[in-house]
Amino acid sequence: MVAPAKKPYRVVGSRPVRPDGTDKVTGRANYGADIRLPGMLYGRVLRSPHAHARIVRIDAAKALALPGVKAVITQADFPAAEDAITDLGETASNLKWLVDNVLASDRALYHGHAVAALAATDPHVAEDALALIEVEYEELPPVLSVHEAMAEGAPRVHPNMHTVEMLARFSPGPRSEHDIPNAASHLRLEIGDLDQGFAEAEVVIEREYETGTAHQGYIEPHNGTALWNESGELTVWLSTQGPFMMRDQLARVLKLPVSKIRVIPMEIGGGFGGKIPVYMEPMAAVLSKKTGRPVKMIMQRDEVLFGTGPTSATYVRVKLGAKRDGTLTAAEAYLAYEAGAYPGSPVGAGGMCMFSPYSVPNQRADCYDVIVNKPKVSAYRAPGAPAGSFAMESTLDELAEQLDIDPLELRQRNAAVDGTRRIDGAAFQSIGNEAVMRAAAESPHWNSELQGENRGRGIAMGYWGNGGLESSAYATVNRDGTVGLVLGSVDIGGQRAALAMQIAETLGIDYEQVKPIVVDTDSIGFTAVTGGSRTTFATGWAVHEAGLEIRRELEARAARIWEVDASLVHYDDDGVIRGPEDRSFTFREIAGQLHRTGGTVQGKADVMPEGTGPAFACHIVDVEVDPDTAKVEVLRYTAIQDVGTAIHPDYVEGQIQGGAVQGIGMALTEEYVYDDQGRLRNASLLDYRMPTTLDVPQIDTILVEEPNPGHPYGVRGVGEVPIVPPLAAVANAIHQATGVRTRRLPASPRVLLEELLPEE
Repeated sequence: MVAPAKKPYRVVGSRPVRPDGTDKVTGRANYGADIRLPGMLYGRVLRSPHAHARIVRIDAAKALALPGVKAVITQADFPAAEDAITDLGETASNLKWLVDNVLASDRALYHGHAVAALAATDPHVAEDALALIEVEYEELPPVLSVHEAMAEGAPRVHPNMHTVEMLARFSPGPRSEHDIPNAASHLRLEIGDLDQGFAEAEVVIEREYETGTAHQGYIEPHNGTALWNESGELTVWLSTQGPFMMRDQLARVLKLPVSKIRVIPMEIGGGFGGKIPVYMEPMAAVLSKKTGRPVKMIMQRDEVLFGTGPTSATYVRVKLGAKRDGTLTAAEAYLAYEAGAYPGSPVGAGGMCMFSPYSVPNQRADCYDVIVNKPKVSAYRAPGAPAGSFAMESTLDELAEQLDIDPLELRQRNAAVDGTRRIDGAAFQSIGNEAVMRAAAESPHWNSELQGENRGRGIAMGYWGNGGLESSAYATVNRDGTVGLVLGSVDIGGQRAALAMQIAETLGIDYEQVKPIVVDTDSIGFTAVTGGSRTTFATGWAVHEAGLEIRRELEARAARIWEVDASLVHYDDDGVIRGPEDRSFTFREIAGQLHRTGGTVQGKADVMPEGTGPAFACHIVDVEVDPDTAKVEVLRYTAIQDVGTAIHPDYVEGQIQGGAVQGIGMALTEEYVYDDQGRLRNASLLDYRMPTTLDVPQIDTILVEEPNPGHPYGVRGVGEVPIVPPLAAVANAIHQATGVRTRRLPASPRVLLEELLPEE
């Protein structure tokens, strides 16, 4: 399929001010922590000090005796959870595991696992009361890495769990032939004949790689306020990426019909996939039911790191076969990703994405989801893809070195194109992969000279498939010619603006005439999470369809006024409705007459669009490595990406820059540090080291616009793929600077010094 030529637009592609900007910069915007309700109580959570322990006894008598404490709960206060798979938006989980992760049942499975919660009249009283809850533990041996967990004779985190074949997202398949300790599931992805591919190869290279656990690093902690009223109806205010997914999870955990639950999304201070699962929200609900009062809960920063889902630490082995001219003949990978205490790592996405930028006829990826005594992982921006691509892109760079081929040229020789089959067997349609590589090859950065000692330049590709899923949108025409746009998609990266721009384009009106608002779950149709790079695409489809419905109705209204057949009236893309004898109405003019022609005009749409456009990116980075301290300084960074059509270029560039910085953090500084007992030692932002503005240069961006034919405005999701290439690009640059190829990330000074200094 050939991508359509980029069209000239009136609104799409411009850079208007975001509608929520003023409230946010003046402090008027309301986040989850800003909720104040009459009689409100404050909740806190007691967490396990052990990575693995049997809970022998919980005694809350002393805590309940403290003045101001109104209730204490454990998992026994929840309805018994059934053994069933439930959708979490970007991932899925067994309902029993989901409840166990909210509050531990008979065992604490990671350091920081919630074991009890309470509510008090004052947050300080609640804090004091935690120390009065007595918990007797029987410590058990933890497993802390995929290597420990999968070793022969390793203690099983879940004694009755066996490896199954993961045949579908929501229903694990039959038990695997090879039952591996703590491997919850195995997935094999394969096309072609791998043995034949390696037999044809003239050069074969095989390498191993590891990455650490990294957190999403959103600036706003998790929060939730619940009011369970006397009528049995539950209202929850919170910061979430998916109010409908939160509603559905609460319904399953609490065994309530969804009609009894209303979720009100507040402004959100970042999520990146981490604010999709429930954590404290069910606790707040049960505490509210027990006390008859609203209960507000906010995590402290260390709790966010202790008790919510980071991304997986990983082990990946890659084997590549190639001809002497660089043609890839075979690619094989073994991936083992930490799931944390419960199944559900993004290992399948890692295997799916790592080879996708390339046309390789014979491929195989064996993917293992591995249980360890650490927090249950959650989605994090292109979940699973960065670690897999780090392994592939590093090995590919080493192959280029062996074959004496420029690393970018090697990638171009093997670039996936329209019709190339991915590892899942599907063929690409209308992709911008080659255009991205070409833009990289022509970029000022790639063609500049790198001067100075201990400096290196690295390059890497990245891929993400992007998502669709269900979205709803309602639009109402007001008498003054404005349009009220009602959305169910939470705004994280400027979605209100991007969606308002699309309906303005559809209606041929100015952006300023659209007033977008994000509403609660009772006020809009089902809308999936803001995640997976789906929102501007899928909810964009919904607002476009709503706009088309408005156009059709306004044509009918004009025909009624002119007393002509509706077939003689046409709504043009400039927002003017034209009829016979040169009659016309502007949008504002027809809006002013709606009360005389039948009343309000609304457009409504609920869509589940196909045609998602895959995203490809190429990143180039220059680094300097201090030979004495092994500290890596990022000198220059350029991110090239096919963005389909950049609806709002500022926001597109911001998404790319943000993803690149997060990837740099994963490459150089960010990791969870555990002691040998499984206790997290760096649960603060002083010790968990995210990059700041002092650590990264200005991220240059090059937007390649290859419109996606599966969207009316050519949209491809842009938010996920920017985090995929940085790990490998940085590692490849370090190699050129030092001659050492690091296969462990983050490449902290400690790791690099071990590799740079010869053994004594």
